[in-house]
Amino acid sequence: MTYKTIIVDEKDMIGRITFNVPPLNILNIEMMEEINQALKEFLKKNLKVLILDAKGKAFSAGVDVSDHTKEKVAKMIQVFHEIFTNLYKINAPTVALVNGAALGGGCEVATFCDIVIASEKSKFGQPEIKVGVFPPIAAAIFPKLMWSKKALELIITGDVISANEAKDLGLVNHVLPVDNFEIESEKLINEKLASNSAIVLQLTKRAFIEGAKNNYSESIKIIEDIYLNNLMKTNDANEGLTAFLEKRQPVWKNK
Repeated sequence: MTYKTIIVDEKDMIGRITFNVPPLNILNIEMMEEINQALKEFLKKNLKVLILDAKGKAFSAGVDVSDHTKEKVAKMIQVFHEIFTNLYKINAPTVALVNGAALGGGCEVATFCDIVIASEKSKFGQPEIKVGVFPPIAAAIFPKLMWSKKALELIITGDVISANEAKDLGLVNHVLPVDNFEIESEKLINEKLASNSAIVLQLTKRAFIEGAKNNYSESIKIIEDIYLNNLMKTNDANEGLTAFLEKRQPVWKNK
């Protein structure tokens, strides 16, 4: 499929969606529809990682304000929230590479990803309150990502924070130098994530999601089932354990 506002790529079981409307990558309805189409295509793929990044000086400065009109707002919300429904369904870990501003809807997309890697120049914020609205996704996920008083403060003040402060609050996993951000972020992804088995990564993410949404007595039963009836029936779980006992590197089949 040909895309106008994004670049879609897949190599070595690593998928990538790159926002390509520089400099600010404003999320209008057309762009969000393309993101959803790309995510739906990746839902069909066996991935180790799905990366979201961007061309230009901003990851994304947010949703197009002109799409908040009475005539468009219902469509905008539906298309925008569909991004998160699709991201949630992605089996592989999702990684946001943020090398600039992630504001409003851009902040929500980045911080909804499983892992956020940011450069030192990056900044994060939900300034919607300044124009008389609030960020629904941030209202839903920020209380789960950081202590609630700070989560509410960020939403009701619209304050913009640095990458390092975002890391301290739990919104960001890693902060890297600007000069070699691309090289170091790719190295981190390849060494820490892509070196593992795709199926094991996917099942581990699935178990984590179950643990996060249920109480312990409910979640541990589901996680045990995933472990015994899914994980231990894979080639790679048995290969990994055998390789450890034989003191060699595992050879993954990603299944």
